[in-house]
Amino acid sequence: MRMPRRGLVIQARTRWLLVGLALLFSLVLLMYLLECAPQTDGNGSLPGVVGESMGKEYYQALLQEQEEHYQNRATSLKRQIAQLKQELQEMSDKLKSLQEKKSPKVNGMNYQGTKEQTSNDLLEFLHSQIDKAEVSVGAKLPSEYGVIPFESFTSMKVFQLEMGLTRHPEEKPVRKDKRDELVEVIEAGLEVINNPDEEDGQDEDDGVGDRQLYSENDFVEGYYRTERDKGTQYELFYKKMDGMEYRHVTLFRPFGPLMKVKSETVDISRSIINVIVPLAGRTEAFAQFMQNFRDVCIHQDKRVHLTVVYFGQDGLSEVKSILESVARETDFNNYTLVSLNEEFNRGRGLDMGARAWEKGEVLMFFCDVDVYFTAEFLNSCRLNAEPGKKVFYPVVFSLYNPAIVYANQDVPPPVEQQLVHKKDSGFWRDFGFGMTCQYRTDFLTVGGFDLEVKGWGGEDVHLYRKYLHGELMVIRTPVPGLFHLWHEKHCADELTPEQYRMCIQSKAMNEASHSHLGMLVFRDEIEAHLRKQAYRTNSEAVG
Repeated sequence: MRMPRRGLVIQARTRWLLVGLALLFSLVLLMYLLECAPQTDGNGSLPGVVGESMGKEYYQALLQEQEEHYQNRATSLKRQIAQLKQELQEMSDKLKSLQEKKSPKVNGMNYQGTKEQTSNDLLEFLHSQIDKAEVSVGAKLPSEYGVIPFESFTSMKVFQLEMGLTRHPEEKPVRKDKRDELVEVIEAGLEVINNPDEEDGQDEDDGVGDRQLYSENDFVEGYYRTERDKGTQYELFYKKMDGMEYRHVTLFRPFGPLMKVKSETVDISRSIINVIVPLAGRTEAFAQFMQNFRDVCIHQDKRVHLTVVYFGQDGLSEVKSILESVARETDFNNYTLVSLNEEFNRGRGLDMGARAWEKGEVLMFFCDVDVYFTAEFLNSCRLNAEPGKKVFYPVVFSLYNPAIVYANQDVPPPVEQQLVHKKDSGFWRDFGFGMTCQYRTDFLTVGGFDLEVKGWGGEDVHLYRKYLHGELMVIRTPVPGLFHLWHEKHCADELTPEQYRMCIQSKAMNEASHSHLGMLVFRDEIEAHLRKQAYRTNSEAVG
């Protein structure tokens, strides 16, 4: 009896699908064995400076870091294998459906059609969560208290705002689920970059050999935040060591599997930053600022213009001399000095600095003379501001009074050695909005600063609220390469009650950590205790 043609077709499809499943499973098993195999390269030396004597603690820390890396990698591979097994199961289910001659009906509807409809409804819901979240466009917010800030992270550390009394401003993820989450996100971003869709702008004819593949070592930094009724947003940046082109991937987890939002290439090689610094007096602090500017902007970055807006005549000649000296020694002439013979007003100074630029569109960094920044921060500034779309409000790490932090030393260490993210050395200045990166057209479009605000504080909050009330995205996150150096504050009697309260609050929070302030408050009690202890020890010795 001859077999019907339909049976032959189904039987042929069945054989090919089984062969495909077997090959796929074998490939996954081979990848797993290769990833888990020990390294056999001939370089058995540990990283470090040649000839440097390293202690036991260093090697233990290094071994622990390597062990964590391989554990994370093994966990990731196990998760991928589990996902592939799930896909195999789904393919098996499809195979069974092909073998069925006739699908059963459910209420007059094909069962497979019902399943596909449910899947489509779920996918539509997940995409609607992305559309509702503040991912592609900004949301209008009533005040700065409505902003959900990002937390930033690298492959090994997380920089967090919410610390309480036990957590630290810079930490390795302690919880395993948090470590796994960040590893998964970084690898998902790599998958998007290395296997682009048509919508990512990659040419279909480009083979894998023609594309530059990225790895975990190319991950630079990332930001994430969670909207509790929608999901978690991830902004990821990758860069090859020898290039200036970044790959930017946005992912969103709408309380379900990760979903790609966009993938793009960001070229910042020609992006000029106009660093604007308002100033009155404080020439010693300006000389220190220019040393940092020379090292970072002139010698490393080389794509920066400096605008100094100076108020008054006292100290003006010294500021000119410092700028001219740096220009002679480094052949740097990309600076502008604006002189205003009036009382200091930070908002007016920044506004004048923005309007003094006459070369069209430019990215501006509103800065203060007490701020120390790195070359990495300048790139973060370029990556997180976009004309007509988003402005960048980084959270500065504010250093405490070094005389208190390093009270057990004869003199505080140099500034460069104070730049650490520790609980007793400083805090994330999440109530400050003065340091910001934004494009000149966006600044002028929202109307700039409120020039009616006089003296210290308030002008930066007003500008921040203007952006919150508009449609631009506000990127708010702590960044590791931006520090506010401690300096003594003076709260003038001429300030309004609100300004004076803000000034005193800032002064108190800038002085020392919770524990150090406690030691100062209870200093007399501690000294009395030490005297009693010494007296008791001496009495026992005499007796």
